[in-house]
Amino acid sequence: MATDFAKFSASVLIVAALVGCSSDPQTNQELAADENVVVTGKRQYAPPAAMANMAGYASADRMVAPAPEVTEQYEDTDPNPIKLTAEEPVSTFSSDVDTTAYSVMRRYISKDNRLPPSDSVRIEEYVNYFNYQYKEPKSAQEPFTPTIWVTPSPWNAKTRLMHIGVKGYDLQPETTPDANIVLLLDVSGSMNAENKLPLVKKSVELLVDEMSRDDRLSIVVYAGAAGVVLEPTPGNKKTKIIEALNNLEAGGSTAGGEGLELAYKLAEENFAEDKINRIILATDGDFNVGITDPGSLEDFVAQKRKGGIYLTILGFGQGNYNDVIAQKLAQAGNGNAAYIDTLNEARKVFVREFRSTLFPIAKDLKFQVEFNPAVVAEYRLIGYETRLLNREDFNNDAIDAGDIGSGHTVTALYELALTGSDAGLIDALRYQPSPEIGGNTDELAFIRLRYKSPDEDDSRLIEQPFMTADMTDNLETAPADARFAAAVAAFGQKLQRAGYTDKYPYEEIIDLASGSKGKDPYGDRAEFINLVRAAAKIDD
Repeated sequence: MATDFAKFSASVLIVAALVGCSSDPQTNQELAADENVVVTGKRQYAPPAAMANMAGYASADRMVAPAPEVTEQYEDTDPNPIKLTAEEPVSTFSSDVDTTAYSVMRRYISKDNRLPPSDSVRIEEYVNYFNYQYKEPKSAQEPFTPTIWVTPSPWNAKTRLMHIGVKGYDLQPETTPDANIVLLLDVSGSMNAENKLPLVKKSVELLVDEMSRDDRLSIVVYAGAAGVVLEPTPGNKKTKIIEALNNLEAGGSTAGGEGLELAYKLAEENFAEDKINRIILATDGDFNVGITDPGSLEDFVAQKRKGGIYLTILGFGQGNYNDVIAQKLAQAGNGNAAYIDTLNEARKVFVREFRSTLFPIAKDLKFQVEFNPAVVAEYRLIGYETRLLNREDFNNDAIDAGDIGSGHTVTALYELALTGSDAGLIDALRYQPSPEIGGNTDELAFIRLRYKSPDEDDSRLIEQPFMTADMTDNLETAPADARFAAAVAAFGQKLQRAGYTDKYPYEEIIDLASGSKGKDPYGDRAEFINLVRAAAKIDD
């Protein structure tokens, strides 16, 4: 009996270690349901194969090796709640031009044939993956002209969608500053996969093709230690740069913190006032030597950004991808983040969007929307959960926010319940009277933007009201970009398991996106529609 109990105890301990057993029954259902272990802020998923092998652990002579563990990390976030306008009329958030979450979703659906973890979904990054035809800015001195649409919501006939978009001033090629780039490449053992270091090399070759003789590029690598493998080299010395790339091999642990320090040191030594000074970090985010704590790395990068050196984070690979570190570093470093899952995505980042990726036209772009309670009873910001700011942060120039590159677009969506409609979800209070709602109903909301020019520390303000009379009553007559962005947001909410689009079927998302695809020269929107079709089959 004692021997049997010991065997049983050993099997329980091993299975618990594999699946990360939880006292939460719902969590344990999720553990058993997912195909791979995916670590988020609160959840860890284990492969069914591990559960199937449970019996093999009952005795030593039947021991079976566990399936390879997958430890991708995503920040645990909850969808933004509905706000009562009478109590909290002002919404404030930082801009976000990152696209990592969209590419991660594409990899899960197209390569892994499964839906992405809900914590990996950042709806604003899905929406901002696409460019939209917004009003053209007047000049580099006035780099934004807000475009605002309010239309019916496609997933709830009772509510409205408010669509706020801005397009950064598009620098002409002859006025684009030269670049001083330090490539910081992860060559640790975890990068030894076809979709990691080999894809990094091919991606960098695309970047090199875009560089001229007045640009400078250097390469720092890190594994067990960090080192410089290419001193600053003119962009037209392409053969020399490519040879340095081709000599790189993956191996060793990951001294990511040491690599960052060396890259910033090299960038500072070669800093040029008349150039764009940027570090591009390509990694799977698996930092396990040196500075490994995300908070410490974030503090280090935040301190360094004061010197005018931007940071771009490019994520690669799967299995151990650490999205938490990638996002924290990008947000702290006055930079942007993307996830390269295919060479075509690398071409989008380094060729199609070369100028918007590398050349900022504004920094610390913040949005603030004040809703008129006489017109809007409730509102909900769709996405931007990791970019929320306090109301007072809007006017505080010491608070960091997102940057925007040449010609880049930024989009934000709100779902609104209008005053007097039955679309509201928040009940009236029982023990105190609801606030009196009155006043001017001509304006639905007042939109404010704050930003800084790249070489300035004091922000500038743009203000614009949105008039109630300018709302679009029929979704079919709304601009095509408004309808397509709504389709993307609907899909993101389904993957986020937010609950708001549960009754809005995939087929209607496909129809809405197909009818608003418009000009699609690179096939990005067609690819999105195919991803929705694939997700529908997976979720069937």
